[in-house]
Amino acid sequence: MAKIYLEKNVLDATFERLEIMFNNFDNIYFSVSGGKDSSVMVQLANIVAKKLDKKFDVLFIDLEAQYKHTIQHIEELKQLSQIRDFYHIALPMALRNAVSVLQPKWICWEEESKHLWVREIPENSININNCPFKWFTEGEEFEEFIIQFADWYQKKYKGKVACGIGIRTDESLNRFRTIAFQDKKIKFKEYNWTTKLKVSEKHIDVYNFYPIYDWKVEDIWGAVSKLDLKFNYIYELMYKNGVSIYEQRLCQPYGDDQRKGLNQFKALEYETWTKILNRVNGVNFGNIYCKTTALGNIKSCKPDFMTWQEYTVFLLESIGIYNRDLMMHYYKKIKKFMIWHNKKYNISLKDIPDTAEKKLENEKKVISWRRIARAIEKNDFYLRRLSFAQTKTDDEELKRLTHTWDNLLGKSTITDDKTLQKIIGQM
Repeated sequence: MAKIYLEKNVLDATFERLEIMFNNFDNIYFSVSGGKDSSVMVQLANIVAKKLDKKFDVLFIDLEAQYKHTIQHIEELKQLSQIRDFYHIALPMALRNAVSVLQPKWICWEEESKHLWVREIPENSININNCPFKWFTEGEEFEEFIIQFADWYQKKYKGKVACGIGIRTDESLNRFRTIAFQDKKIKFKEYNWTTKLKVSEKHIDVYNFYPIYDWKVEDIWGAVSKLDLKFNYIYELMYKNGVSIYEQRLCQPYGDDQRKGLNQFKALEYETWTKILNRVNGVNFGNIYCKTTALGNIKSCKPDFMTWQEYTVFLLESIGIYNRDLMMHYYKKIKKFMIWHNKKYNISLKDIPDTAEKKLENEKKVISWRRIARAIEKNDFYLRRLSFAQTKTDDEELKRLTHTWDNLLGKSTITDDKTLQKIIGQM
């Protein structure tokens, strides 16, 4: 605990911040994930609340397909002495799935997928059968729920509300920006580690507090050791499996950052992994390629041992494992794309280059295997990236595929493509 903050170490500084929270707010809740940061934060809050004879609430969103050790740790945290209400949320929410071309998002606790659930819905949880939130809609975004819950909580208790969030700025640039850019936010008094929350561009009387924002990962484990705090045992298993304390990620294991450690899931909790294979599309692909650049986010890259032509075939075959009809849809359109270039520019199949000038590829002026692969990666159903226009035939094909393959293209699959959203919404 060597880091110094204004002539104090970060532990003492955090105790002071928590006292500020409890002395200025009557209604406080902490958002926890079962990960190391939020776990330490809420246990430190319990120490301060006990000292001040205060109570607080906890919000935990259960993602269903996650480590059983995380759920066991959450049950430990529920026993903290100063907790008033523990909101264990097990509602069907859309979560990022960065390991699948077909299913860019998946919905946890979805009723129609109940036979595939990784585990039974937790007792005493808030679920679709007892949901008190009139504003909740099935399949809404995880991030949207967080904002709506804060608004609901504030209306329930009236007055100022504080929400404790266990993020550390050294983990990502976005987290640093949350704290650092003061000109774009309203603070509580003069405290830079607070932010007034917005709902629909209007500020509400809820302040997010970041009491451990300046901690490093060494500080987290230092506090666990020094104060004998409880922790999620999955981190111990990760460490024994060769994952350094700087690379351990937990929340939403199929997300853009967390998927990098997806291959360890099978090693650490093989029983859970077996169930997840049938639950979240693409996790085995993520298990194999999580350490490569094949799973890029904004810009993905093929494995080094493949040409772009081989990678294109690999993507098509991967789709075909789950949905042969969708694979054939792409295959037929790509074939038309090639025939057109052959007729217009006399470019035969064997003459198609692996790559071309990127600027010309982006401007849709040249053919290349990289351009074709990128279109498949983006799950571009109409293949607009290959200069195809949306047609009535495509729309009918999409409706047929959606009906036949609802588990891969239906309402359970959230897509960023506005046209697909519109058609699926109409159906």
